[in-house]
Amino acid sequence: MAASEKKVCFITGGSGRLGSEIAISLAQKGYSIFFTYNMSRGKAEEVLDIVRAFAPESAMAQCNVSKVADIEKAFRTFTGKFKRLDLLIASASNFYSATLPDITESEWESLVDTNLKGTFFTMQTGARIMKKQSFVSRIITMTDISADLVWQGFAPYTASKTAVQHLTKVFAKAFAPDILVNSIAPGTVTINPEWNNGPEEELTKNIPLRRIGQPSDIMEAILFLTASSYVTGQVINVEGGRLLN
Repeated sequence: MAASEKKVCFITGGSGRLGSEIAISLAQKGYSIFFTYNMSRGKAEEVLDIVRAFAPESAMAQCNVSKVADIEKAFRTFTGKFKRLDLLIASASNFYSATLPDITESEWESLVDTNLKGTFFTMQTGARIMKKQSFVSRIITMTDISADLVWQGFAPYTASKTAVQHLTKVFAKAFAPDILVNSIAPGTVTINPEWNNGPEEELTKNIPLRRIGQPSDIMEAILFLTASSYVTGQVINVEGGRLLN
């Protein structure tokens, strides 16, 4: 397949822990990749080098998704290089604790502007491109099972992810049948010492499948959504059964 005929995926936060795994895996599956990064250019360049081993035409751009001007600039860079958009994955996200009643305005803006505002305007800008195409395209938002839980120490974060799940359904209804829009909500996926460091048996005690999730578990859900033509407006929880407790 010629580069111009290859499917193209745009990923926000493509240099992060999960985003980079998604970018590399989709490149291995034959997609051309365009991803954004915010702060870590060095890490982004490392990811791009790996991605280009499978998809040499792939590219990246710096983008703070909390700023609409940055999002629009990234998409201008994208459309200058690629002539189609098959898959948009909104995975850029901030995550840290913010304890009631001491949450500050800056903490709220840091979490909600990135996770909610950034996702909304990324989806909106991507949908403008997709709705002009003659084929069905797809948008996937990356949310969190915390949307269905009550995490007292993470109120702005969980509120933003709950809102993104609602927006996913709104976009799915607004752009059907031309754009399929779904969300993937991971549970505990890999170990991050910043917030879930501890014995694995302690971390998995509330997970019926008794293991921490892996990026490959998320990729299976993404590949399902890229193959399906009759699923839209859904939230797929990838969490080993944790919500059953």
